Amino acid sequence: MKYISTRGNAPKLAFDDVLLTGLAHDGGLYLPETWPQFSTAQLADMKTMSYVDLAVTVMLPFVDEVISRDELHQIIKDTYGVFVGDDIAPLVKLGDNEFVLELFHGPTLAFKDFALQFLGRIFDHVLAKRKTKLTIVGATSGDTGSAAIEACRDRDNIEIFILHPSGKVSDVQRRQMTTVLSDNVHNIALTGNFDDCQNTVKGLFADEAFRDAVNLGAVNSINWVRIMAQMVYYFWAGLKAGAPETAVAFSVPTGNFGNVFAGYAAKQMGLPISQFVIGSNANDILIRFIETGRMQSKEVFATSSPSMDIQISSNFERFMFELLGRDSSALNNAMQEFKDSGHFSVTDAFMARLKDVMDGERFDDAAAAKLIGDTYKDYHYLIDTHSAIGIGAARARRWDKNIPMVCLATAHPAKFPDAVKAASGIYPELPSHLSDLYEREEKYCELPGNFDAVKGHIETTLQERGKL
Repeated sequence: MKYISTRGNAPKLAFDDVLLTGLAHDGGLYLPETWPQFSTAQLADMKTMSYVDLAVTVMLPFVDEVISRDELHQIIKDTYGVFVGDDIAPLVKLGDNEFVLELFHGPTLAFKDFALQFLGRIFDHVLAKRKTKLTIVGATSGDTGSAAIEACRDRDNIEIFILHPSGKVSDVQRRQMTTVLSDNVHNIALTGNFDDCQNTVKGLFADEAFRDAVNLGAVNSINWVRIMAQMVYYFWAGLKAGAPETAVAFSVPTGNFGNVFAGYAAKQMGLPISQFVIGSNANDILIRFIETGRMQSKEVFATSSPSMDIQISSNFERFMFELLGRDSSALNNAMQEFKDSGHFSVTDAFMARLKDVMDGERFDDAAAAKLIGDTYKDYHYLIDTHSAIGIGAARARRWDKNIPMVCLATAHPAKFPDAVKAASGIYPELPSHLSDLYEREEKYCELPGNFDAVKGHIETTLQERGKL
């Protein structure tokens, strides 16, 4: 398996090079040259597999020239051994032919654990083989950072720097990052919003001299391995909900588009998915695009679902590349127009292809709160602000009620306790391993939303630690 850049001007790479490179040198995102295919018979055989065995089966075609089946099995077994419960991702029946996929049973209580616990371990495996070290820089709107830090803490071959927008993540989200005092973990509270953090990270990857000097690596979903690991739970839930004998649909609360793109990848590999529904908060750039065919960035609003407070969805580029028939030239034109003007438009034919598989809806904070309250009242089931938006979008935009609808619950309600309490009357308690989170010491620095300030801080920190 070789990997290509969406921008078309970077060399094809093997899996281990893609893992360590993150963003392609031409600014594009890596994708497999071809999608592995699973037949109906193969999918039927997967139905009885454990989550670990299913993950090995789904991911092996992407890595088999670099990592053996036995090595991959051990990495995956270690990854999901830190999750609570044997199911890893429980599928809970809610309404009529409606299911919730609980993706919050990992160590940091969010869906990001599925990919990032795996990513940290596979980084370690490849770096040890190569006898080299890596500087990881990532941006977070709340959940990526804590999951990445938990996966990379205390690893000898990794230094990790995580940028979060100062004052724009929940207290639980911040403390899950800043109370990790490991010497190789460096938290940065950046003045601005998530898009400022993400643009700074992209700028660091675009600085080739810096990138090579510090051996820069990515944990954001620009890294292909994040997408690869997230595909698995679509197969897991789809098979439990009735595939391959019936098609299934998925609803995903969406910010950076990586989670829903992983589902699209599963569809490309043979899982019979009839529809994707995406849910947005007031930062509704993707919903506006579905409605108008025009991608237009606007001001970012702070909401009760901060992990979705995003106006530039990086992984949408991968989806565009696929819907454009992998035409890098057309993609480059659109991306350049967006960079220059803050907007671009697509053809009617492109929108027809998009609307054949996807729909979406937006919900403000008040609507999300009502969904939390109603879900608790009707089902005695507590959800967080992001998962509520996914459930609401599914109900608003579901095409066929005869097809099972799986709503992704992306975070534990205890990550947003004040909003959940206000909406439901129930205060969600943190699990026991995080019960003393508010008493723990914090360690982080505050920096202006300035590329040079962040770059200088990283260089100084690495020099002080003898890593540069």
